[in-house]
Amino acid sequence: MKAVVYQGPREVTVKEVPDPSIQSPNDAIVRITTTNICGSDLHMYEGRTSVEQGKILGHENMGIVEAVGDAVDRIKSWPVCSPATAWPSSGPVRWV
Repeated sequence: MKAVVYQGPREVTVKEVPDPSIQSPNDAIVRITTTNICGSDLHMYEGRTSVEQGKILGHENMGIVEAVGDAVDRIKSWPVCSPATAWPSSGPVRWV
């Protein structure tokens, strides 16, 4: 899959990265269909945070739930999901 990767202040690249997998029983994998830029992304991009080089950026997303871990009981494979609302109740979300 492709991801926007932080390289340093005012420098990001689009790179091929490994597809996510369920690693914990409370994980969910969401195939992203819609995204936008958040103010915290701009703080990182402009070098005003201590974000490390190589970090995959982006957290304002919507998408399709592709898979959930065995312990996830509040979301299931579903046509559209906003991970921001699913995350607090169901654990980490891994983006596809």
